Amino acid sequence: MTQMNTSTAIVKGLINNNVDTVFGLPGAQMYDLFEAFYQHKDQIRVIGARHEQGLAYMAFGYARSTNKLGVFAPVPGPGVLNTTAALCTAYGSSTSVLCLTGEVPNNFKGMARGHLHELPDQLAILKGLTKWAAHVDHPDQTPALLNEAISAACSGRHGPTSLQLCWDDFNKPITIEGDIPAAELAPTPTINLDDLAQAVTLIKEARAPMIFVGSGAQHASAEISELADLLDAPVVSFRGGRGIVGDDKDLGLNIAAARKLWPETDLMIGIGTRLEIPFMRWGSFMEYKRIMPGKKLLRLDIDPLEMDKLDNDGTLLADAAEGTRELVAALIKANVSPSGRREVIATAKAMSAREVQEIQPQMDYLAVIRDVLPRDGFLVDEVCQMGFTTPYGFPVYEPLTFVSGGYQGNLGFGFPTALGVKVGNPDKAVISITGDGGFMFGVQELATAAQYNIAVVTLVFNNSAYGNVRRDQQVQYDNNLIGSDLENPDFVKLAESFGVTGMRVTSPAELKPALERALALGKPVVIEVVQEAGCESTPWKFLMG
Repeated sequence: MTQMNTSTAIVKGLINNNVDTVFGLPGAQMYDLFEAFYQHKDQIRVIGARHEQGLAYMAFGYARSTNKLGVFAPVPGPGVLNTTAALCTAYGSSTSVLCLTGEVPNNFKGMARGHLHELPDQLAILKGLTKWAAHVDHPDQTPALLNEAISAACSGRHGPTSLQLCWDDFNKPITIEGDIPAAELAPTPTINLDDLAQAVTLIKEARAPMIFVGSGAQHASAEISELADLLDAPVVSFRGGRGIVGDDKDLGLNIAAARKLWPETDLMIGIGTRLEIPFMRWGSFMEYKRIMPGKKLLRLDIDPLEMDKLDNDGTLLADAAEGTRELVAALIKANVSPSGRREVIATAKAMSAREVQEIQPQMDYLAVIRDVLPRDGFLVDEVCQMGFTTPYGFPVYEPLTFVSGGYQGNLGFGFPTALGVKVGNPDKAVISITGDGGFMFGVQELATAAQYNIAVVTLVFNNSAYGNVRRDQQVQYDNNLIGSDLENPDFVKLAESFGVTGMRVTSPAELKPALERALALGKPVVIEVVQEAGCESTPWKFLMG
């Protein structure tokens, strides 16, 4: 029997669950937890931030790029509310993130007395933004509830979770019998053999199948590649599934190339994906549940709730890797023949590669980034003209190496997320692309990058505008510009004032040597890419089909 306080139990529990990094911003309610972090600093490190939003984005980037649990610890009330944009992103992107936070003291809980950082119902807010959230009602519950939070975050469809304690409970003594165990993950679903047989039938009857993959399939690259080779089927991804089958592989296609094959596709096989592109962009936005006439849908997903969101012709409730492996074995046993469409696929891919070159100057800049970034390096996108072009304009070769905010589409995501990616992958190159508008949402984290020497290279494409808004106002609202033009600082001087190297370029030709030099420095760098407002081609032609 061992006695310790709840904060020590939390830290030991994290360590026993292989957590070695926490992104944290200390405050009065959390002092005891951070003291416990300090006492175990040889086993777990704390990376600070200058704003709670950045804190949570860093945890997201860490988790998204490593496939490990990302942990962050903000103060309650306004502190935890500042993290909600990142929690939305983690929820939408099915990413394992754990928020550890506090609450008012026990004697004030539920009293509405206006104690420091008090919210009317903080737990209810967090439950609405996470997969699982709980309050520790008694300190002895802490180890078990921590493991429940970790299990929920990392089991089934991954997602964010939250655990909170009252201020005075962080230092309450508890007694532990033996060591604190690691969390047990929930078992993956057992595959229904009738469903598997139906899936085989659908595939056998298909002449031109397409495989669409998302975030839930990032760990299933080998299995999905085998399925694609067996069927001669293209593997397509939008954001979350980029790199599962690399764009340099014969059957790895981006959405622009896949759009050319869509009219003849008679079976869509969705693996770990919401299927946003074929339904909401290639299909009818208003009739979201029904796939287009003449096509059938087979879904393989670990989340049973997903199966009721679309009108399916077949379903396989399974982990992406396990389910695909079983499907391949069943297809081989059934002597399923390949489609024989490799030449058609190659033609579509080549034609699309030529056509997307009209999106300028984005394509030329992305070509430079791809040329300089190592194959296993990371690109973190952002809501900007360059970011909108990446789904079809930036080739991705390896799983997890393209990090996107997904359907939340939140400005300010890119730069702080990239810091978390670099913390989780210190030996890999990390490039963040952002617009001038989005970068200013989290510019204060330049101080974090400098303090911890987080060597992210950030490209700030400065067109002095919220570019997409400005174009829409010009085209759709008779050039009535309002709130879309921006006055910016000198980004090079701004970076240097934080102790970060700053550079400035004005063309793709100038970017290449600057980017090579920046990556070689092994330090945080900001490269301002100066552009005229409205100079970019609209990227939407190849996004909307």
